[in-house]
Amino acid sequence: MKPTKHIAVLIETSRAYGRGLLRGVSRFHREHRTWSISFKPEDRGTRLQRWLKTWRGDGILARVGTPAMAAAVAATGLPYIDLRGGSRPLGVPGFGCDNDSICRLAFDHLSERGLRHFAFVGEPVGFHIYDDHRSDSFAGIVEKSGAVCHVFHHPGRARGASAWQREQRQLAAWIAQLPKPIGVLAVHDDRGLQVLEACRALDIAVPDEVAVLGIDNDEFLCNLAIPFLSSVDPNSERIGYEAAILLDRMIDRRAQFTRPRYFPPVGVIARQSTDVLTAHDRNVTTAIRFIRQFACQRITVKDVERQVALSRSLLNRRSKQVVGRTPKAEIVRVQIETARQLLVDTDLPIAEVAALTGFSESKYFIAVFDRHVGTTPRSFRVKNGRFNGLSD
Repeated sequence: MKPTKHIAVLIETSRAYGRGLLRGVSRFHREHRTWSISFKPEDRGTRLQRWLKTWRGDGILARVGTPAMAAAVAATGLPYIDLRGGSRPLGVPGFGCDNDSICRLAFDHLSERGLRHFAFVGEPVGFHIYDDHRSDSFAGIVEKSGAVCHVFHHPGRARGASAWQREQRQLAAWIAQLPKPIGVLAVHDDRGLQVLEACRALDIAVPDEVAVLGIDNDEFLCNLAIPFLSSVDPNSERIGYEAAILLDRMIDRRAQFTRPRYFPPVGVIARQSTDVLTAHDRNVTTAIRFIRQFACQRITVKDVERQVALSRSLLNRRSKQVVGRTPKAEIVRVQIETARQLLVDTDLPIAEVAALTGFSESKYFIAVFDRHVGTTPRSFRVKNGRFNGLSD
C-alpha cells in the first residue's frame, strides 16, 4: 500500500477557471487515491499564512494572488506549483494556459466573421502578469495582420457602487469612439460582461456593431449576459490534472519543475455575442451562414451554391476575399471545430463523433482531423479531453 501524501489545495472557487482546475485535481485524486487533501478555497491573508505555518504536509497546489501568500507558500519549503500561470510572485516557472494560443484563437474567431477592426479590454496594467500578457499578445497578433488594436486598460480596481459606475462610464465613452463594426476581446468573462453592459447603455447593437468575446468560458457569466457571451475555453480541467500529476512526481523526486508549462485552449464556445458575419457581399454572407448552420449535416458545395446566385468559381473567389477560405474549406473547418469540442466535452466513441460531424466513414474523419489538427482524434482527446476516452 502506497503512503498517503498530504496536499494543500489553495484554489478559489468563485470563477470557472478555478473550478475547472479543481475538477482536474479531483480527477487525479479519484484515479490514484493516494492523496489526503486540505482544501482552502480563498486567499485569506494572515489567517492563511498562520495556517500554513502550522500545517504539516507534502506538497501544495496554489493560485497565488499576493506577495504575502507567495512568501507563506515558499516558506513551507515544500514542493509546490503556482497555478496562476505567471513567473511572479513565487519566482517559479509558469504553469497554466497558453495565452498566445488563446489570443490567436480569439483573433481567428473574430476575423472569420468578417471583422477588420479589433479591440482589447483588460485589467489595470501590472494587476496580473497574465492579463498583461494577453493584452500584449492579442495586440501583437492584430498588428501583425495589418490592423490596429485599440486597447482599454481599466485605470484601477473599482470599489463600491459609485466607483463601478464611474468605471462603466469610462468604458462606455471608450467604446463609443471605436470604429464600427469591431471585434472586442475581453481579458476574461467578467470584463466581457461589462463590455456588453456598456453597449446596452449606449444602445450599440451586439454583435452587429460590436462583437464581444470573453476568456474562461464561465457558463454562469456567459449565460447571464445579454446577449449570451461567446468565450474561449482554456481547458483549465486539463491544467489542474497535469499539475496534480507533476506535483505527485515532484514529491516522489521523480520530476522537477524547471521550465514553464502552458497548455492550449479547447476552442471558442460561440454564443450570440459573436454571431455576426460582417460583409457587404450578401451572397457570401448567406453562404457562410448556411455552412455554419448545416456543415455537420453532410452538406456539399452544391447545397451551398443553391442558396446563392453565383457560380462556383465566383463564390469561391468572393468567399476567400471575405473569410479567407472557399466554401468547401469552411465546411471542413466547422466540422473539425465541432469534432474538437465533442472530443473534449464528451466520451462519445470516435465513430459517433465522426457521424455527428458529418463524416460518413471513421477512417476518412481520422485522416481529415489529423491533416488539419496535426494529431489523431484519439490522441487529441487523451491530451485535452475531460474524459479518458475509454469508450473508443
